[in-house]
Amino acid sequence: MNHENELTLVEHLEELRKRVIIVAVTLVVSLLIGFWFAPKTLNLIKDQPSAQGVDWNLFGYTDGLMIYVKCALILAILITLPIALWQIWLFVKPGLNEREAKGTIFYIPISFFLFLLGISFSYFILFPLMLNFLSNVNISIGAVETYGIQQYFSLLFNLTIPVGLVFELPVVILFLTSIGVVTPDRLRKMRKVAYFILIVVGVSISPPDFISDFVIIVPLLLLFEISISVSSWGEKRRREQLAPDSSGGEVV
Repeated sequence: MNHENELTLVEHLEELRKRVIIVAVTLVVSLLIGFWFAPKTLNLIKDQPSAQGVDWNLFGYTDGLMIYVKCALILAILITLPIALWQIWLFVKPGLNEREAKGTIFYIPISFFLFLLGISFSYFILFPLMLNFLSNVNISIGAVETYGIQQYFSLLFNLTIPVGLVFELPVVILFLTSIGVVTPDRLRKMRKVAYFILIVVGVSISPPDFISDFVIIVPLLLLFEISISVSSWGEKRRREQLAPDSSGGEVV
């Protein structure tokens, strides 16, 4: 019996190694693709309205290289993310029954969509608002704005990536609800704590001004409330699937 358990553990680790290798190879290949498209992506960003009037100065020899690498890495993450989510699902699938497997596979496209939605929201809405507000503050005090490419893209990346990850909150809550880890009632009871954590996260990823904090914090709080609604729907669906039917069996 112990020998069989040992073989099962070895096979389990071998499966995990296989999935990790696939994700790692995908990341390396997508990183090469990211390096290829990084210049075109940077020029595309430069042509956007939020970048108009900004001189792309360099204040250090490595500034351009670091931005080039960061841009390539972000492109690589976007390519690798759906593959990584798929590999995670394949790894946990043997431990799921048929109902759970069918119910969780749709998390993959939803997770990727929410990540893209978060990045798009932060780039097209939050980022221009931030730049406009900060620029108005600098002009109001008579400062001469001379920014470098490092400052521009650091602000951009530090905003878009965390917001993209936070937008995953509803699907994470739905998954935890589907496996019985969290419930809508539990989420409602921890609302004050969750609000505090989200406010801290919002303040930490935004510039130190009230308007920017407000613009980020409000969507985060709305995401939490949406997550509660999603959890309620998931809990109702879970109970319906587990409820006995009229013949005395369980609904499949």
